[in-house]
Amino acid sequence: MTDLSTLWEVGVPLAGAAGGLGYAKVRAPRVFWSLVGLPVARVRFAMTYRSTMDVCGLTVQPSRLRAFMVRTVARRTDVQPVPPKVRRVRGTSTGLRVTLRLPAGLEPADVVAASERLRHAWGVHSVNVVETKPGHVELRMTGYDVLRRVKMPRRVPSGPMTVPVALREDGTAFVRDYLKVPHALTLGANQSGKSMYQRNLVAGLARLPVALVGIDCKRGVEQRGYAPRLSALAITPEEASGLLDALVGEMEERFDLLSEYGAGDIWDLPDSIRPVPVVVLVDEVAELFLVATKKDEERRDRMVTQMIRLGQMARAAGIFLEVCGQRFGSDLGKGATALRAQLTGRVVHRVNDKQTAEMGVGDIAPDAVVTVLVIPPDKPGVAVAGDSSGGYSRIRTPKLSAAAAAAACAKFAHLTPELPALAPYRPIIATPVESAPPVPLVKPIPATD
Repeated sequence: MTDLSTLWEVGVPLAGAAGGLGYAKVRAPRVFWSLVGLPVARVRFAMTYRSTMDVCGLTVQPSRLRAFMVRTVARRTDVQPVPPKVRRVRGTSTGLRVTLRLPAGLEPADVVAASERLRHAWGVHSVNVVETKPGHVELRMTGYDVLRRVKMPRRVPSGPMTVPVALREDGTAFVRDYLKVPHALTLGANQSGKSMYQRNLVAGLARLPVALVGIDCKRGVEQRGYAPRLSALAITPEEASGLLDALVGEMEERFDLLSEYGAGDIWDLPDSIRPVPVVVLVDEVAELFLVATKKDEERRDRMVTQMIRLGQMARAAGIFLEVCGQRFGSDLGKGATALRAQLTGRVVHRVNDKQTAEMGVGDIAPDAVVTVLVIPPDKPGVAVAGDSSGGYSRIRTPKLSAAAAAAACAKFAHLTPELPALAPYRPIIATPVESAPPVPLVKPIPATD
């Protein structure tokens, strides 16, 4: 009887704890990682570090001086290979960060090539290698799939033109910094999460002191909800052509201002005269390339030329391009490749053909094309982000409804600047109409005397 009572008193709490941890592993992976995964990973890392580095080929033969000191001072005949020196080990809510100092003979590319083997050796979900400074790399390990349920980190980089948009697979925030990457191209098929990415971007930009300009030739179905925060909006190819001409005119006026003050860009100007930055949001760029008549072809050529001019020169004038579309290829027409060359930032969601993936990231990170093509259709919002540095990473945007993005634009509508050059294209904000009293479905019977 005593044995049964003891088993009951000990077994029930243990079963409850095991069940709670199992539930947390599925429903609250951050909690499970902090309680169980992180301590286990740190112990496994500490106990197997040297042997793991050795079998993964990340050790080098010691120098002659080191070998001499081992033999003469330590009185040892076995001189072991030298692995990278661990400088710092830090746990996070999503994984483990390890800073390594590379010995002579190793480079960051060697560690990157062994990242998959390190992942399996230490039992973590992923290992990303980032070079922090010459001779030092940081291993960013994640204990679970952080892209399955996106939760943005609390601390994100900040700046005058910085917007956190998505979550990287290493647990850090993917930030759209227009001062570092002025122009970008976003691609994705239907239901790939491309619109979700744009909503997060617009909701973040709405909080900044910038002018937002929309070009949505689908009669504004995507961007009309952002009207309270837009300084200009074009919903037809004809309006888009005029708006692009106005933007080029605004750019030339700003160049005159920069020349007058001898400034390299608008950030060198005094705050009192600095023009407001402008972010141009182009939705479904293929619509600007499609033509039906000779007249449309002339307008198309002019629009593409103006966009290329903005991509080449507008950064110094504080005008930035965000070009978005389902596909992008040379078959769109002349100027497509020249325009793509000016769009440094690339975010490619799931696409329907290999050519679009190659046009999106093939020129900056050829290895990323395969990663784009294997994005599953049941994970909308997953994309590959890269830039001209040659690196890339998988990201995923948090869910945000169109109503929430429109509400953010309405909340910060007071920040919308007035630009005289774009005034003819300022969207008209419709005021809500009071609803009429309901009409009865059944005609009332007149009262009788």
